[in-house]
Amino acid sequence: MKFGLNIHPDGALDFVSLGALVHRLDPGIIPFRKATECQIHVSGGEFNCAANLADCFQLQTGIVTAMVDYPIGDLVAERVKAMGVRPFYKRFKHNGVNGPNIATVYSDRGYGVRAPVVFYNRSNEAAAQLKPGDFDWQAIFSGGVRWFHSGGIFAALSETTGEVIIEGMQAARAAGAVVSFDLNYRAKLWNIWGGLERAQSVVRRIVENVDILVGNEEDLQLGLGIPGPEVAARSKLDPSTFFGMIDQVIHKFPRVKVVATTLREVHSTNRHSWGAVAWIDGQTYCSPTRELEVYDRVGGGDGFASGLFFGLLSGEEPEQAVRLGWAHGALLTTFPGDTTMATLEQVQAFASGGSARIQR
Repeated sequence: MKFGLNIHPDGALDFVSLGALVHRLDPGIIPFRKATECQIHVSGGEFNCAANLADCFQLQTGIVTAMVDYPIGDLVAERVKAMGVRPFYKRFKHNGVNGPNIATVYSDRGYGVRAPVVFYNRSNEAAAQLKPGDFDWQAIFSGGVRWFHSGGIFAALSETTGEVIIEGMQAARAAGAVVSFDLNYRAKLWNIWGGLERAQSVVRRIVENVDILVGNEEDLQLGLGIPGPEVAARSKLDPSTFFGMIDQVIHKFPRVKVVATTLREVHSTNRHSWGAVAWIDGQTYCSPTRELEVYDRVGGGDGFASGLFFGLLSGEEPEQAVRLGWAHGALLTTFPGDTTMATLEQVQAFASGGSARIQR
């Protein structure tokens, strides 16, 4: 038992996440209304963590999700395989016309004073049709699992996805895994079918099963209904408002032993000040602050979560775990796409104060 967490030392799977796979169309710095071509990135907040932990941190990971038998599904499945993530699919047959589909996320990168723009096509999304009973959790966890993860974006997709998360978390706890959840509150998604009140009722039931919670003060307020702090933050990099809410979180959800988030001050689309903070079993930890030159900001938060999870899974001291998350999230913003291209050595070097001098 360390940091209030009982993380098993081994298992066939170090990390399993449950969520929706999506494909992101990225025209770079060109707005969609003027775009003539796009890159395709495979993504999904839950998948991003599994992919990062497999590819950069060399852990054994899995993704529990929906898969559709059409060319977009083939593309997505190939990328899952390439990142070294073991899939556990509930398969859907595409009717050749209108689905079910793997969701499309449209996201340009913006530039300078022009912010990135993100919008969705999640019509007839296969992952939204997932329901309790779709997965054999006993078989998935049969070789042992150390960590189970899901997030608020998947919870927001339909009336059944939150129930799948609760089912998966309860099965993971029975198998001895620690459980994490990224609040990732997205009003656009919740407003389609439930709104704020429904979101909070679902998310609160989920978080009753959670050991590690990722989310900023806005996520805590909107996702969990935690009242905002009485004192306003001096800046986006001031952790006092976040830490000021932790007592209320722990009072309502005493199972939670870790609450963590990134801190980001956006000066322009391509220049951010970057930090990270965590409350771990009663103690608070802050990363350094670093000025980032951002190539693609999407996935930076998942990059932080992945590095933090790796640190905790590896038995690092809390301060080092936070620094690993902070470093990996920073590096991820220097790559195109939502998942990592960093190596563990690069993450460790940056966490230790490494520079951008050429490596020969």
